[in-house]
Amino acid sequence: LRARAEAARAAYDALAKELGTARHKAAASLSRQVTQAMQTLAMSGGKFEAVVQPGEPGVAGADLVEFRVAGHAGTTPRALAKVASGGELARISLALSVIASRAARVPPRTYDDVDTGVGGPVPEVVARLLRELGNFHQVLCVTHLPQVAACGNVHYEVEKRQSGSSTVSGVHLLNRTGRIDEIARMLGGIEITATTRKHAREMLGNN
Repeated sequence: LRARAEAARAAYDALAKELGTARHKAAASLSRQVTQAMQTLAMSGGKFEAVVQPGEPGVAGADLVEFRVAGHAGTTPRALAKVASGGELARISLALSVIASRAARVPPRTYDDVDTGVGGPVPEVVARLLRELGNFHQVLCVTHLPQVAACGNVHYEVEKRQSGSSTVSGVHLLNRTGRIDEIARMLGGIEITATTRKHAREMLGNN
């Protein structure tokens, strides 16, 4: 029994070492690609690190993998969950999903607040990444930005209304006309004008 246990441990160690080598190689590539993506996602100067360290042996090998991030230049990368805001977490998760989807299937993804705190050209970058991911996987995204909404293949409107003494939430699939009106509303506020409708049609036409 001792001989069998030692043989099994030797086989495990060999496989764990092989897996660890592959993880170190993948971590370097992942760190580089996510850091590059961060520069266009309102985290200019930021850095992402996938750190592989020795860990307790288990069914997934003998490595401990931690994601670390520095949101701005000049700061030291720290554990992702401790330093990133909700919006930053969503955008980094989006970048990770897009990069991972190029190598293997990823499960359906849901993003909320992925566009929080961004402006200028960044929403369009986020929208393009979501659309790229949506070409191969199911993606659900809650957004308040017309640039992101216009890139979706399908558009649902979420609304709340009073029903007697209760508040009722509803989700409605929008047709082409409904999408134009909703994106125009997102662009211009409560009052929809011919100008905002024209802009909405142009945004939908470009996607």
